[in-house]
Amino acid sequence: MWWLLRTICLIHVFGKIFCLFIKTDNPEAHMNVSEIITFWNYPSEEYKVKTDDGYILPLNRIPHGINNTDSSAPKTVVYLQHGLFSTAGVWVANHPNNSLAFILADSGLDVWMGNSRGSTWAKEHVNLSTDSKEFWAFSYDEMIKYDLPATINFILNKTGQKQIYYVGHSQGTLIAMGAFSTNQQLAEKIKMCFLLGPVATVKYVKGSGRSLAYFTPTSFKLLFGEKEFLPTADFSKVSPYICDIKEVNTGCVALLTSLTGYAPEHLNTSRVDVYIKHGLAGTSVQILVHYSQAIKKGVFQAYDWGSPSLNMLHHNQTTPPLYIVENMKVPVAMWSGDKDFLANPKDVANLVPKISNLTFHMNIPSYSHIDFVTGLHAKSSVSDKIVNIIKSV
Repeated sequence: MWWLLRTICLIHVFGKIFCLFIKTDNPEAHMNVSEIITFWNYPSEEYKVKTDDGYILPLNRIPHGINNTDSSAPKTVVYLQHGLFSTAGVWVANHPNNSLAFILADSGLDVWMGNSRGSTWAKEHVNLSTDSKEFWAFSYDEMIKYDLPATINFILNKTGQKQIYYVGHSQGTLIAMGAFSTNQQLAEKIKMCFLLGPVATVKYVKGSGRSLAYFTPTSFKLLFGEKEFLPTADFSKVSPYICDIKEVNTGCVALLTSLTGYAPEHLNTSRVDVYIKHGLAGTSVQILVHYSQAIKKGVFQAYDWGSPSLNMLHHNQTTPPLYIVENMKVPVAMWSGDKDFLANPKDVANLVPKISNLTFHMNIPSYSHIDFVTGLHAKSSVSDKIVNIIKSV
């Protein structure tokens, strides 16, 4: 169990560092996404999308910025998809001058933000209860197959547009590459794809996230059950001192950075309570098992059900199918970082030649995994560049 000791030590060390800085009390830490948007005086709309397998997903919209309310012409649509453990709140977690969603809206774009099944505000189903194992029987395969098509089609139908721009962070990049490489009809609806902290393979993942590789599916389910995985609660099974979400203590911050990478020069310590609320939300135990498989196998592949017969039942073949990124023809702009624990530079280096239509790639040596979205310098290094690329296409 050396991995367990290493994880505890890593979080303990980061916690000691952050106790020098952490002191926060932001009202947005107690708000949902719509409330944050209206708190900053932006227009807010919220919709519910039903997937083909019955999940009901909240979809947040900022139809325009503060200074472009008089424009009645159809606007260019941008869709933002968060990563693992996150919610749509990460896109509005900073002040408006450094939150991507607000920056895009103020530049004249129609901004939509999705919430993945199982996250804080996406726990509805037409007939399944969250108390049931059946509700939580999903991994990122279902997000690729059901969630993304349902969401994108809803946006197109609502706006009357033929194509949209897609921005994904972390798992939001993974489900994009999975969906746009396997569903060409869906891919044709994407004008350009922006990948922040791109994740396809996770063979070289570092930090506490690598602990997943030391579990078998059975042992992981014995420890964490077969339903929801809440990082702020379930990591406390490893150590009761890791994280108290009610106080957002130093252990919570340490847990976040032990997962994503440590780049203190880019962390706005005055906003960490908001980051924890919207960046350490829940997901399914099964999706963590899927990532465990991905770390061990080093490939971008569907969920392995554990036997040829079960794989045949779920995949119509005895082994899980691979997601072939080379089959994605959507134009791609990408940002990566050398201090990123989850989108490790080695995995990114293996990904780059597989993207057949890579038009832009910026690597930022000092960036960790969350800095592309919430970092102090994200406006100039990421957000403004996304706006410029959209305006130039």
